[in-house]
Amino acid sequence: MLEELKLEVLQANLALREHGLVTLTWGNVSGRDREENLVVIKPSGIDYSRLSPEDMVVVDLEGKVVEGKWQPSSDTPTHVALYQAFRRIGGIAHTHSDYATSFAQACRPIPCLGTTHADHFHGPIPVTRFLTADEVEGEYERATGLAIVEAFAQLDPLEMPAVLVAGHGPFTWGENPMEAVNNSLALEKVAQMAFHTLLLNAKVQNLPNHILKKHFQRKHGPEAYYGQRKVHEG
Repeated sequence: MLEELKLEVLQANLALREHGLVTLTWGNVSGRDREENLVVIKPSGIDYSRLSPEDMVVVDLEGKVVEGKWQPSSDTPTHVALYQAFRRIGGIAHTHSDYATSFAQACRPIPCLGTTHADHFHGPIPVTRFLTADEVEGEYERATGLAIVEAFAQLDPLEMPAVLVAGHGPFTWGENPMEAVNNSLALEKVAQMAFHTLLLNAKVQNLPNHILKKHFQRKHGPEAYYGQRKVHEG
């Protein structure tokens, strides 16, 4: 099982680079084994072109390394804090993609301005508060995760699988590692569209809530009808 997850996590990390979401080693993806309560994550600071499944690092839900020859990503405590709080997610991705990070640095939520956004995210992409000096001097990466959890006090992480960490960058998640990467790609695209829309019309209004709700529910709601129906064989 872990061998399969290591391969999934490797492929998801490589997909970050293929989609142009990372520069140098500025990103990471992890995946969670729910049965074993273990997390597989990219090693810290190793070039994507050198990675193999054997390079992936296994940690427990306290962040302690249980398998692997490398140090895990420095963001591992953030991933672990999110897995502890959002029990239904199975993959997390972190990047410093251009447009999403620009909104994070501006400490500005990404507004929902159109149906492309509403098809994927149920409302504006939230941004966390800045960490305090004590939090940064203490367990910085774990505090980052806790600040994300704090920002989701009134949000469902399955309806909003993305966040901007103030002054830092985006984190996304999903059912598995590749879904987390796909959400990173969708986030970057809606951030780019929002940026250009605001340049064209700084006074643009948010998408009306009834249109936002319609587009999100038709893909993700209990009576979703977007895509193909499952075909039963036999």
